[in-house]
Amino acid sequence: MTFKYDQTSLKTLVLGLLLLFCSVTAAFSQQADTAIDDLEFTEIKEEVPVKDSITATIVPASKDSVKAGNTALVTPEQEEKQGLTGIFIAGFIGGLAALLMPCIFPMLPLTVSFFTKGSQTKGKAVSRAMFYGLSIIVIYVVLGLLVTVIFGADALNSLSTNGVFNFLFFILLLIFAVSFLGAFEITLPSSWVNKMDANSDKGGLAGLFFMAGTLALVSFSCTGPIIGTLLVQAATSGALLGPAIGMFGFSFALAIPFALFALFPSWLSALPKSGGWLNSVKVVLGFLELALAMKFLSNVDLAYHWNWFDREVFLVLWIVIFGLMGLYLLGKLKFSHDSPVNFISVPRLMISVVVLSFTVYMIPGLWGAPLKSISAFLPPQGTQDFDLYTPTLTGGTTATAVKHEEGPHKYADIFHAPLNLNVFFDYEEGMAYAKKVNKPVMIDFTGHACVNCRKMEANVWPDKAVYSKLSNDFVIIQLYVDDKTELGANEKFTSTFSGKAVNTIGNKWSDFQAAKFNSNSQPYYVLLGHDEKLLVQPTGANYNAEEYLKFLNNGLNSFNE
Repeated sequence: MTFKYDQTSLKTLVLGLLLLFCSVTAAFSQQADTAIDDLEFTEIKEEVPVKDSITATIVPASKDSVKAGNTALVTPEQEEKQGLTGIFIAGFIGGLAALLMPCIFPMLPLTVSFFTKGSQTKGKAVSRAMFYGLSIIVIYVVLGLLVTVIFGADALNSLSTNGVFNFLFFILLLIFAVSFLGAFEITLPSSWVNKMDANSDKGGLAGLFFMAGTLALVSFSCTGPIIGTLLVQAATSGALLGPAIGMFGFSFALAIPFALFALFPSWLSALPKSGGWLNSVKVVLGFLELALAMKFLSNVDLAYHWNWFDREVFLVLWIVIFGLMGLYLLGKLKFSHDSPVNFISVPRLMISVVVLSFTVYMIPGLWGAPLKSISAFLPPQGTQDFDLYTPTLTGGTTATAVKHEEGPHKYADIFHAPLNLNVFFDYEEGMAYAKKVNKPVMIDFTGHACVNCRKMEANVWPDKAVYSKLSNDFVIIQLYVDDKTELGANEKFTSTFSGKAVNTIGNKWSDFQAAKFNSNSQPYYVLLGHDEKLLVQPTGANYNAEEYLKFLNNGLNSFNE
């Protein structure tokens, strides 16, 4: 009995890779949520008076004053290393997906045959193929480095929270999605391709390098959207080398087949013939691009408080997008470039079952189900208009766990308290209340675009022990570092830390976090006593409820001592 490597098997592998690409892209986007002061697009003509009373009040305790044995903070170097690993993996899977695009897959046997037939020895063919693959890597890594050089490190850090850039990213991914769905193709000027192709005829190593460049230009209509998505996600991760690492993973996956087929030319016979299945790969990836674009639009809506794109609307769009993807896999939905689907293979049916099951999984979210597996991407639970889940955490009541007897909190009209907790959104107000009720403070530096923050609020905070501790033993102060709400004229000031004008709520708390805690990552949890000194070492996201509870208990014990 022999195994036949047929077209159906490869299509199954391709669709699986695309779904994995989406999930890994989601994963590495959660590795590092960072934010600093917004980019300034207009010149400030009038000097803003210096008023920095908030940032001048708190004096963090030294490490020696923090109680021993408390939860340690993950270092920025560790966070960046984890983030870069996720970016590389996502780039690698993206490269595998790009390899199976209509613009690249048919070129595999042609290019490898050129190396094997045009050389006198097999060793020479292999060395030329290896150099060709290395040239592909160099070209794409240089592209990633150019993104960092052009935008700069500071700009890359602020991309994830800048409303203008998030909206531009939404438009960009929307264009990529429409392109993959077959509306048009994104191509580069033909003169570029012709010049690069002419240089590839020179021969020698230079000719091989230009040959790799020709591949990059010719295949841009297929790889462009994948590269663009990777660069957007890598840039908004906050990692300085993110774009370069993403492109390295992408090009590494793209270059491997050329080297392998040069070593083992007989494998070429196992490749399936090009056909309509290649277009199916593009369409599925188009649906995934469209779903990812919704996240960037949600970031803008939350930061500017448009209130057009709440949790229900987001879920409805995702349900429709993935539902249509499932119908497409079943052959019930066709586009102009699709080949006729005479029958549905069992593997394709299985993949459609997975996609449609995911679609059905999201439906209870319309009534408030937490949907923990995708909570990082969803708008906050507080934006839900009809929520049957959150009241169950407080014994069936929709009131906050602890009522504030002195009326609504400052900024309560624009921010949503998670899980009906009694949350303050202003540092001075929250600190005053903590002194009044004799409780320690937990500052939650968060952001509208922070996926890890949403995941913590959906997966860790609802834990019974954690929720009880937060609602009864702490005064929570949530400070949004990416909010675009303008401060009052008498509240604006020039930061003594950065020298920049602080004009928005997000500017204020971002500067506060950076100046007093030497951090710009979110979420960032800080436990303080009434003397405004650290009770324990601050921590970032920790999805282990028991460890997070230990962090809270250590802070509470330190406060009581």
